[in-house]
Amino acid sequence: MKTLADFERVYRLPLPELIFRALDLQRRHHDVGDIQRCALLSVKTGGCPEDCGYCAQSAHFKTGVPATPLMSLDEVRDKATRAKELGATRFCMGTAWREPKDGPQFDRILDMVRVVRELDMEACVTLGMLTDDQARRLAEAGLTAYNHNLDTSRRHYPNIVTTRTCDDRIRTLHAVQRAGISVCCGGILGMGETEEDRLMLLVELAQLEPPPESIPINCLVPIAGTPLENAAPVEPFELVRLVATTRLGFPTARVRLSAGRDRMSRELQALCFLAGANSIFFGDKLLTAPNPDAGEDAALFRALGLPEFSPGS
Repeated sequence: MKTLADFERVYRLPLPELIFRALDLQRRHHDVGDIQRCALLSVKTGGCPEDCGYCAQSAHFKTGVPATPLMSLDEVRDKATRAKELGATRFCMGTAWREPKDGPQFDRILDMVRVVRELDMEACVTLGMLTDDQARRLAEAGLTAYNHNLDTSRRHYPNIVTTRTCDDRIRTLHAVQRAGISVCCGGILGMGETEEDRLMLLVELAQLEPPPESIPINCLVPIAGTPLENAAPVEPFELVRLVATTRLGFPTARVRLSAGRDRMSRELQALCFLAGANSIFFGDKLLTAPNPDAGEDAALFRALGLPEFSPGS
């Protein structure tokens, strides 16, 4: 599927038929019992110069999130080791930067990537916009994937962010791909966009060559002090439809059920897995947003008969 018409035709199918097709395709490309567990750590929090309307870390809004310095290598090693003990196979690290500056801090990010890879885990970072040289150096350090979400459709984008453009984001995705790093790129639901906007985002992703190997689907977590603090929750069946349509449009990708799971019922999460989601982020926080704790996720996996993991103490 490449065009808006392609995605709309699938998205509008009766929901049982849509889920059946998505699950059938997933079974052909994936082990349906393999729900990858990822951990996400904010290694540099707050003070970001961007004005993304959903973000607690923007310096433009009063959200109570303080700016903190970049973590040490030892801190990251400890967090990654603990995540691996809990069953994570991918460790993701985020910084509240518009773009990384070359120098000691970027060098430390490269060392963080090496630390995670030495633990035999996939390493992903999200650092903002990159140059070709920075992408090349990340690849040389062993980076598995680079997360750089487009967030929403090109049409709706200026309503959410004004300090960068959709094309700025796409230029970084191309730099990542030229460096041979896998792309992790998705969006956020519940920011005042239409269902068509969500499908237009999928059209943008389908234009990438190759398409993303990882597609996070986030539901907005409204943060007090941001322009979207009063946004309404995403309609559950709209979420399921988008998950299933994403699976059908990107058969080999990991479709990651990401932010907002703390507001989802166990039944809704199970329906998303049936519709094609095959990854979650665990831990009590996603950067600064709340997330179900490891014990809740262990209970969910147990109830669904999926491979269990220990939530620890």
